[in-house]
Amino acid sequence: MPADITLVNLNMLLIRYGEEAERELHVPLGCLYLTRALEDSGFSVDFRDFQLCDVDDPFDMDAFLDFIGEPAPIIGLSCMANLLPFTILAAKALKERHPDRTVILGGVGPKSVEERILAAFPWIDIIARGEGEVTGPELLGTLLHGNDLSAIAGISYRQNGTIRHTPDRKRIPDLDAIPLPAFAKIDLGRYEGYGMMTSRGCPYRCTFCSVAPIWNFESFSRSPRNIVEEMKLLNREAGVQLFLFQDEFFVSGKKQVMAFCNELDRSDLNVSWKAFGRVNLTDMEMMEAMAACGCVELRFGIESGSDRILRLIKKGFTAAESLDLIPGAIEIFPRVDTFYVWGFPFETMEDFNQTLFQMVSFRMMGARILPSLLSLLPQTEIYRDFVPAGRLEFCKYLLPEFIFTGHEVLRGGTVELPEKHRKYFDLVIEHPDIFPGFFHAGIEDNVLPKLELLREFGFYPKQEAQEPAESSTESCGAHSPRVAPHELATRA
Repeated sequence: MPADITLVNLNMLLIRYGEEAERELHVPLGCLYLTRALEDSGFSVDFRDFQLCDVDDPFDMDAFLDFIGEPAPIIGLSCMANLLPFTILAAKALKERHPDRTVILGGVGPKSVEERILAAFPWIDIIARGEGEVTGPELLGTLLHGNDLSAIAGISYRQNGTIRHTPDRKRIPDLDAIPLPAFAKIDLGRYEGYGMMTSRGCPYRCTFCSVAPIWNFESFSRSPRNIVEEMKLLNREAGVQLFLFQDEFFVSGKKQVMAFCNELDRSDLNVSWKAFGRVNLTDMEMMEAMAACGCVELRFGIESGSDRILRLIKKGFTAAESLDLIPGAIEIFPRVDTFYVWGFPFETMEDFNQTLFQMVSFRMMGARILPSLLSLLPQTEIYRDFVPAGRLEFCKYLLPEFIFTGHEVLRGGTVELPEKHRKYFDLVIEHPDIFPGFFHAGIEDNVLPKLELLREFGFYPKQEAQEPAESSTESCGAHSPRVAPHELATRA
């Protein structure tokens, strides 16, 4: 029986180091949750995980089209911000080959630029916003029966040449009521990264964060029992021994975390797990309980060592609180990751030096330091308030880490944008209002001086002796030292 929809996961972790390409396959949770909701509603889903496109260059458009083959009448494409440009070009190629298909764009990539995407790219028919477990079945049923789209909450679409946006759909508060992902659609044994969703949303309004706005700053958590049941299933069916709780608000409160630890202890499940913590919501008792039941890595978004910057970005804690907590975490866990964001447009060199001092201190204690150049994604407060479109600058040898796509090639201290992918980056440069995350605010006076200090203290590789014959502004590849792909897992 022909499928009702071809649903494509276009999220991929691919990093090129010179002539080598490293990939790590992560279970595509978002699409599998949606697939389960669609199938439970009686629809047939042809699910394709683009991570499994096993060719040397998956971004070759012919390779992509061959991977998709003959799609269903409705095509759903899901992506994050880093692969939004490729997804838009892929949608165009699909529409040219299959002009009678309806193309739906979903995932977090189009967040806050739905109007601009529909205005600029006529081959995108519909954009789905927010959680898909309710919207997806309603939308698919409406399309298959030719009914009016205006009754469906949480979509943006084009009607008679006019772009329309229906009201946002209300959040799903009871996450336990959402069925587990459609794991039967994939071969779990092929994957290396097993993420899990323990909560959705974060109430903190950090101005640089691209995640919390996606969930409208509302947070809901699964029950500990529900989380552990999924861990048991994955351990039993695929032998999973290591889990990553990918949501930023796993540590939503001490009571919730301690209840989870107790539930996992009672399960007798002998597994390891990693999670993100929050400085102002974590204490020693909690961390000891987490470590005792298998937590081998705790990750903290510190962001800055300057109290002035922490206030401006609305982080919710002080530099002193980080200094009180991190040394204890290092003593408890085999690994502690500390994330920092640098390059804020209002960050003075004094602010930056305070951050640099804290980074060096924590590194000496044994923490792993993961600095990232600010990525100006359109849903963030910092983009709206501090970065007018006219101030954005593109540097072809410098991209923020969170926006790595797999097209670029890392060569020591620089990034090379291959000519064969020129159309991709031309699209980005042509539409800074849609893809601002690829751009910078103040390369010469903001980014480069800080990059020089980061290199001096060993947080970024030195530039190769043989630099491209470009101006110094363009030869400034600020990228982390080479690490395994799973260690580059971001919070976006």
